[in-house]
Amino acid sequence: MIPRIAHEEIKELLEDFPAVGILGPRQIGKTTLADLISESIHPKPIYLDLEDPLDVAKLSDAAAYFEAHKGRLIILDEIHRVPELFPVLRGVIDRRRREGMRTGQFLILGSASLDLLKQSSETLAGRIAYRELSGFVVNEITEIGRAAQEKLWLRGGFPDSFLAKNDLNSFRWRLNFINTYIERDIPQFGPRIPTVLLRRLWTMLAHLSGSQLNTAQLGANLDIALPTVKRYVDLLEELFLIRTLRPWAGNVGKRLVRTPKVYIRDSGLTHALLNLATLDDLLGHPIVGHSWEGFVIENLLSALPLGMTAWYYRTSAGAEIDLVLERGMNERYAIEIKRSLSPSLSKGFYLGCDDIGAEKRYLVYSGNERFPLAKDVTAIPLVEMVNELMNLKI
Repeated sequence: MIPRIAHEEIKELLEDFPAVGILGPRQIGKTTLADLISESIHPKPIYLDLEDPLDVAKLSDAAAYFEAHKGRLIILDEIHRVPELFPVLRGVIDRRRREGMRTGQFLILGSASLDLLKQSSETLAGRIAYRELSGFVVNEITEIGRAAQEKLWLRGGFPDSFLAKNDLNSFRWRLNFINTYIERDIPQFGPRIPTVLLRRLWTMLAHLSGSQLNTAQLGANLDIALPTVKRYVDLLEELFLIRTLRPWAGNVGKRLVRTPKVYIRDSGLTHALLNLATLDDLLGHPIVGHSWEGFVIENLLSALPLGMTAWYYRTSAGAEIDLVLERGMNERYAIEIKRSLSPSLSKGFYLGCDDIGAEKRYLVYSGNERFPLAKDVTAIPLVEMVNELMNLKI
């Protein structure tokens, strides 16, 4: 069992809010984390799996069920399967507030973000706090060193994939995960999508990971209409399977690129979609640089403090920053990402830093030593950069 950083954060949220939501893709460890949290709560929480018809039947009169178990934390897993619960939760929470019960009533788990957030924002505004659960990140794994980091990069952060007995078993798990998502899970969240088409789209996005998202070209390659491509891409993003990173759009008097970049959120899924089973396969493939970039970005974004947003920066003249982190009007971090053990920076990075007025400048690379580079740039290992972000004051 690998302790999750989110564990203590979620316990703290339960002490401040009547409802807390854990969001993340299937198999990422939401239920396991909820079980661990349950062990420290008394009386013992009630767990309901809303994909189980028996548990759904218990909520035929949800208000009465919740009233019968007042004073106990109730865990509702896969709540997006029963969206009609949200108005009931609102009524229960408001009634209990009037009775002096203000926190720690419901822990809800969901595998889809947009619909869930839309439904809950209409009914639970001010009553719920969300925490997104990613896969394992570098400062959670108990192994240390470059080899452990490369293992996490190759296999990705899904617990069953990372903890597999060997790389082959991990690869097999990820292939089965992809097949299950395409054939069973994704159709539950949207209109029926042909499985062959969806696999081709997901694989194309893996090839494009770290590149600008060109939906028109995707539509032409797949022979489907542009609105359909956008709808499918939005669905994959809603299910936490891909990430679109928006371009920074501040007023700097330059012609800025306006197209988002796309990443497969889990590096292990990127490699499985491209049939890269071993580290040697990965290191010999053209995707290696973009895959490392996406891996680093996911690790860093998992550590962002409240109020900090992420962008990338690029101008038509060639100034470029892989990741811009911004909080408030004047706090900006410029982060370049290189896999090389002897990294160097391009002129475009320095130009970009000057354009946006970056307060701090880093180059995140795959080594283990922190050292200064020219022009106020610090080369820093990934795990140190993650810890630095986590330690920022809120």
